[in-house]
This record gives sequence, structure tokens and C-alpha cells, in this order.
Amino acid sequence: MTPAELRSTWSLASIYALRMLGLFLVMPVFVLEASHYPGGDDAVLVGLAMGIYGLTQALLQLPLGLASDRLGRKPVILAGLAVFAIGSLVAAWAPSLHWLVAGRALQGAGAISAAVTALLADQTRDQVRTKSMALIGISIALMFVLSLVVAPILTPLIGLSGLFAITGGLAVTGMAVIVWVVPPEPAEHRQQARGGWRPVLTHPGLLRADLGVFVLHAVQVAMWMAIPALLVQAGLEASGHWKVYLPAVTVSLLIMGGFLFKLERRGHFRAVYLGTIGLMVLVQLGLLGSLERPSLWGLGLLLTLYFVGFNTQEATQPSLVSQIAPAAQRGAALGVYNTLMSLGIFTGGLFGGLALRAWGSTGLFLASGGLMLLWLLLAWPMATPPSSRR
Repeated sequence: MTPAELRSTWSLASIYALRMLGLFLVMPVFVLEASHYPGGDDAVLVGLAMGIYGLTQALLQLPLGLASDRLGRKPVILAGLAVFAIGSLVAAWAPSLHWLVAGRALQGAGAISAAVTALLADQTRDQVRTKSMALIGISIALMFVLSLVVAPILTPLIGLSGLFAITGGLAVTGMAVIVWVVPPEPAEHRQQARGGWRPVLTHPGLLRADLGVFVLHAVQVAMWMAIPALLVQAGLEASGHWKVYLPAVTVSLLIMGGFLFKLERRGHFRAVYLGTIGLMVLVQLGLLGSLERPSLWGLGLLLTLYFVGFNTQEATQPSLVSQIAPAAQRGAALGVYNTLMSLGIFTGGLFGGLALRAWGSTGLFLASGGLMLLWLLLAWPMATPPSSRR
């Protein structure tokens, strides 16, 4: 990559990372801490509070993606980060679970994912874009593991409200990075932005990628409605959950970087893509089998395998979309993609709460495995993207 591409990649990856850390930071402790709020004894309401930011993101990702095609990426990103910061402050102040739902909804209204990934695509060449997008995916994975480690340590000290205050500060930091660090956006992309969103809703490859990101994040959020309780049942208090999460994610990143990415570069993109989906199907079945007598070693192994699949998909999917989408509709395509991601987050939180109340963890993991299997079947006809062919 050129120096300008490196600067753009690292600065935009940091924006994505700061925002995702703000969202992920509450996930490992949310279910346990939300029970202390008035209304916190309702699993469905807790699930709604956990996933509602995904719904508001879903409603705004496409409009803001289109707006970034016409008005410029940076103004849209700055406005979204400001809204996210306000929502974080509302959630930090929230005296009840209903106000917490409102704060989470405002957080989600700062829907900048499409604009950030579109700006990175604008500022990188085709031959290095996969690497750039992969770095954003890796930054998401790193923020996820950081949140899993840090949140259980910070929560006894500052509570859930303190975590939300930190997320607001991270959003403000992201705004500073956009203004002073991220390179200027290319002027020509606004002149090329035409054609609207219809072409990206009829492209089979894009539709498969959109379905994939929906399932990936729906299952992720739904799983974490049950995983913390499983670890407690296995004998590990909430403050020590990082002892399982950190090794699991670290090993998964080593496998992803040292083995799976090499296979992709040698022209085996399709095999890696489908294989990691299949791996996550097996993990759901493994979690189902561990419910009766969960062990820390067994859960640690299953979570390691899950993170291998999740992190690989998180790193490759945005690049896949940016390669498939026509350049003039890139913001719209990434807007649709991020809309489905956000809908997945919302659906996972709401469905996780409903499934736990109706069927317990057994029904949750069965349904999650079924969703993953459906994704695998529908993704099977996919073609290898041009940059991965040899």
C-alpha cells in the first residue's frame, strides 16, 4: 500500500474500532447488569435493550450510505458519531430499563458503518482493498475481545452507566480522528454517485453477502444471551470470563492470520468462506451438547472455533461486497450490507430473549444452528471474487 493508503486504512480502522468498542463494551455484562434496573426481570425487554441499536441502525444505514454518496463521506460520519455520543450519554444517565432502551436506540441512529467502509474503498486501489477491508474486520474482532476482557473488570468499579460514559468519550475521540487524521476524501466520487440503490438489491452475489452478515450478527448477539450464564454454570464468575475469552480470540486470530488468510491468497477463498460457516454450524451443535454439564475447557474450545469462523467472516465480508458492487453504487451497496448487519444485531437480541423465555438455551442454540445451516446452503453457489482468483 502507498503511504496515503496506509494512513487511510489505519485511521478509518481506528474509527470503526472506537465505535465498535463502544457497542461491544457492554455486551459481556449487559444481561447480568440489566437485571438491576427497574424492569430488568423481563428477558424480552432486556433482549430489546441489547439489540435495539441494531434496529435504528438498520433504518438509517441505507439512507446515510446514499447521503454519503451525494454529500460526502466525512460530514455523514461526523454527524453519526455525534448522535452516537448523545445516545451513550442518555444510556449512562438512564434510571430504568426503558430509558436504557431509548439510549441504545439513539446509539444505533449514528449509523456510519456504510460511510466509513465506502470512504476506505474510495481511498484504496482494487489490488489492496481486500487487505484494507480485512484490517477493519480484524479491528472489529480485536475490539470484541478487548471488550470481553475489559468489561468484566471495569463493571464492578464503574457499573453499566460508567461503561456507557466511556463509549461516549470514544465517539468524541473518533470525531477528532476524522477531522485531523483521516486523509481528505476524493472529490470525484460525488460526481460519480448515481444510479441509486436498486441495482444493489437485485445482484445475487450482494444478496448472498447481505444474508450472511445478517445471520452472522444475529447469532453472535443471540449466543451472548446464553454464554455468560453457561460460563457461570461451569464455575467461572463473571469477573473472570476474560480468562476464557482472551485465549479463545487470540488463538482464533493466529489461526486466521497464519493459515486461513494464506489459503485465501492462494485462490481458496470460496473454500475458506464456506468452511468457516460450516465450522460455526458445528459450534452451535457443540454448545447444545454442553448444556447439561458445561466445562470450562469444552466451552473454551467451542468459543475458539466460533471465533475462527466469526473473525474470518468479519474480515472478508466487507471486502467481498466492495469488490462485487459497482463503483458508483458502492455507498448504497455497503449501506444495504450494513443495514442487514444491523437488522441481524437487533433480531439476535430480541430473538435471544424470546428463545430463552420460551425454550431455554436448548431452543436458542438449535435455532442459531439452523440459521447458520440455511446461510451455508444459500451461500454454496457463490463464485470466487476477481481479486482472489488465480
